[in-house]
Amino acid sequence: MLFKYKATTTEGEVKEGQMDAATFEIALRSLQKRNLIIITLEPVKSGADFFKKDLFSFERIKNIDIVIFSRQVATLFEAKVPALTSFELLAAETESPALKRYLAEVVDDIKGGLRISEAIAKHPKLFSEFYVNMVKSGEESGKLEEVFKYLADYLERSHELSSKAVRALVYPAFVLFSFFAVLVLMLVFVIPQLASIIEESGQQDVPIYTGAVIWVSGFLTNYGALLLVFLVAGVVLFWRYSKTKDGKMFISQLQISVPYIGTLYRNLYVSRITDNLQTLFSGGVSMLRSLDITSGVIGNHVYKLILMETKEAVKGGGNISESFSRFEQIPRLASHMIKIGEETGKLNFILKMLADFYRKEVDQSLEMLISMLEPLMTIVLGVVVALLLASVLVPIYNIAMSV
Repeated sequence: MLFKYKATTTEGEVKEGQMDAATFEIALRSLQKRNLIIITLEPVKSGADFFKKDLFSFERIKNIDIVIFSRQVATLFEAKVPALTSFELLAAETESPALKRYLAEVVDDIKGGLRISEAIAKHPKLFSEFYVNMVKSGEESGKLEEVFKYLADYLERSHELSSKAVRALVYPAFVLFSFFAVLVLMLVFVIPQLASIIEESGQQDVPIYTGAVIWVSGFLTNYGALLLVFLVAGVVLFWRYSKTKDGKMFISQLQISVPYIGTLYRNLYVSRITDNLQTLFSGGVSMLRSLDITSGVIGNHVYKLILMETKEAVKGGGNISESFSRFEQIPRLASHMIKIGEETGKLNFILKMLADFYRKEVDQSLEMLISMLEPLMTIVLGVVVALLLASVLVPIYNIAMSV
């Protein structure tokens, strides 16, 4: 990378120029070794660099890539391979071009004298605050190998849970999408032709459901484009609203309030909270910092506020269980078990047990939801198809009988 600098010597002479360096820190140290006092130092931007940066902004690294990377780092550290050599090996071996580029930058930063946590912290899209703080804790405690094991196990658990949810919902989502696509096509292209046949036959007393289907078909035919515009506008407005503080709170409350689905989400967030806290505690992160980090990665505004209030309570001399017991969103079992862990000095063990328990609850809820969803979908789709066929066939039968 090319840097442009302006500096002065110890005698006050101004010097300007350009230099090539892997990172900003390396360029800065190189100039300081020349006994120069830095006035300005900035990278030289070119059209090619801008295009490259813009192109890379569309790259996306999969969660599974980070899971595999963390497990490989833990394995290499366990084999006593130096940190720099480990990152160089993984940067060379990874199949993801985007991950390869990021790891190459991390390697350059480590060569420039930065710690691993400082190097990966420069890539927040790749390494979350949770990840960075775990690595930082490992560096400070001298347990970096163990920390990467904790991270690998944690990321594998999270990835397995999210993958299971996605796999469970892919088939129902595909069926619903296909059904509604076919339904709209029939209402727009098939039903209008049948409606014209019914009108030409002079039949007046059509069934109510036939009249309703013809009306929906006419509405979609005449105002379908306008309806699509309104739907897109509504989605955009709702998306923008979801980014506001009130919108986040509304969606978060909706998630945990819907019957059955709400229970699944509550178990999911409690599992995530206990799993995060247990992983952070195991890595040597302080209780206050662990609560702060977990509140930032929990993914639900209601639980984020709970964790923030718990942090303030702990800061004031309270404990986690007392604070959790004040919120109905935290199951009584969880707060009671955490209290036992605090009193017996086995909080880490209790948190791990709770994380496993609620993770299993989420798995069972997902399986039950899918087992209920498939027959329910079959019944609903069957009723809609039967209604659509009846609305078409009954008038045609009446026309045939009247001939």
